[in-house]
Amino acid sequence: MTLDRPAGTVISVSRDDAHRFSKPVVSSIRLLAGIGVEGDSHAGATVQHRYAKKRNPAAPNLCQVHFMAAELFDDLVPTGYVVAPGELGENLTTRGINLMLLPLGTRLHLGAEAVVSITGMRSPCSLINGFQKGLMKQLIRTDASGTVARRGGIMGVVMTGGIVNPGDGIRVELPVGEHLPLDVV
Repeated sequence: MTLDRPAGTVISVSRDDAHRFSKPVVSSIRLLAGIGVEGDSHAGATVQHRYAKKRNPAAPNLCQVHFMAAELFDDLVPTGYVVAPGELGENLTTRGINLMLLPLGTRLHLGAEAVVSITGMRSPCSLINGFQKGLMKQLIRTDASGTVARRGGIMGVVMTGGIVNPGDGIRVELPVGEHLPLDVV
């Protein structure tokens, strides 16, 4: 099922050519099919995250594009944390879609052409506490029943390339068949 009208909006786009924690906001990004964000340090057909590359450099890159919801940044303000787009290393900051509830294989249609297939959740890493002390606890929570809730955004691979700009609409295409929850990639 694809929503004909945009379900959400791209608020901001970011990329960085080096492996730094935060990514600078830019005016637009180009997504390359099977590669990721042109000019970004995580672009590539095989894994580019440094810790995963050490384990298996030939593994497919399931983390070509990182999405974060602006609603998370809103939720953090009352807890004393102020986070701006790109500061948690995401490529796209969105509004209007509960990213964490999307099933595996959901396709996000971005702007006029680009399509990204969702591969899983990002598991927030301890570097987040170096960015803002204690922030990690806000992004990984455990409820009374022991269920862990991650709020570090989602990852995907580029199926169809294209230019993505702030203000572009996001259409959601849910996968056919059983909807599987996202796991950490």
